[in-house]
Amino acid sequence: MKFYMAPMEGMTGYVFRNAYQKYYHDVDRYFTPFLCSVGLSHRELQDVLPEHNRDMDVVPQILTNRAEDFLKIARRMEQFGYERVNLNLGCPSGTVVSKGRGAGFLGMLPELENFLEKIFDQCPLRISIKTRIGVQDPGEWLRLQELYNRFPLDELIVHPRLQKDFYQKPVHLEVFAAVAEQSTAGVCYNGEIHSLHDFERFHAQFPQVDTVMLGRGIFKRPGLAGACSMFLQDEAAAENEQSREAFEILQDFLAELLCGYRREMGNEKHTLYKMKEVWTYLGQSIPDGARQVRQITKAKTIAEYKIAAREALRSWEEKCCLYN
Repeated sequence: MKFYMAPMEGMTGYVFRNAYQKYYHDVDRYFTPFLCSVGLSHRELQDVLPEHNRDMDVVPQILTNRAEDFLKIARRMEQFGYERVNLNLGCPSGTVVSKGRGAGFLGMLPELENFLEKIFDQCPLRISIKTRIGVQDPGEWLRLQELYNRFPLDELIVHPRLQKDFYQKPVHLEVFAAVAEQSTAGVCYNGEIHSLHDFERFHAQFPQVDTVMLGRGIFKRPGLAGACSMFLQDEAAAENEQSREAFEILQDFLAELLCGYRREMGNEKHTLYKMKEVWTYLGQSIPDGARQVRQITKAKTIAEYKIAAREALRSWEEKCCLYN
């Protein structure tokens, strides 16, 4: 079983990836937050520089509906030494969709078909696609599947929701079952695996699927991919990982992340914002942890943040195991 880290805009940049890899090294492949500037913005450039991605399998993700722009960005990635890129056809954001990009491109099949023909004909790198199953109706997937099967995809990563579902509605597992059976490319599943129990249920239903992408689940429970891997090998081993050692690793990871953001931001206010953003997800896993998370969000200095975060971790360790 392979585990990928999903690209999350503003969250899974190189600072987070490097800190995560250092302490967990349980992710087989990382995907960058989307690139959309042909010239690459300063943030985008920093995120894909080879020196910021050593000893990791990293795939740049591209968000565009212009084949010429996709190819220019892909050729730049080739110069950096990348072997593959990923096309974002899954972002449900209104600002993205309104421009016919991300999941919005799924509602423009003639244009999407023309786009795919051009990039697969001319791109020097392998191309994978991360997609939703349509815009308004699950039935849209039939035509999308036919379209994707026409091209030599490196991989098809499927988040089985519609664009209109955003992240609130249940995933359409009945559609994913069809994807797993009919896709001519290797299939990776993405969506609503936030705990070891979630993974157990998914694996029981789709034992043939050997690649899973984790997004918010990794932010809620860092190390989740490793716990899932251990479950596949030996259920008792996975349970043994839910120990004090796991919380010590989490504490070290958060300290590394804080140092990394301080170096990158050079500003205490911006560093605090990034750490609070991480805790908006992490805090969701603490039983009755609203008070502790509020203390973190109220922190006005790094010192105040450290005290509040330490208290939150202590509370979490006392109340539950880490991955369930």
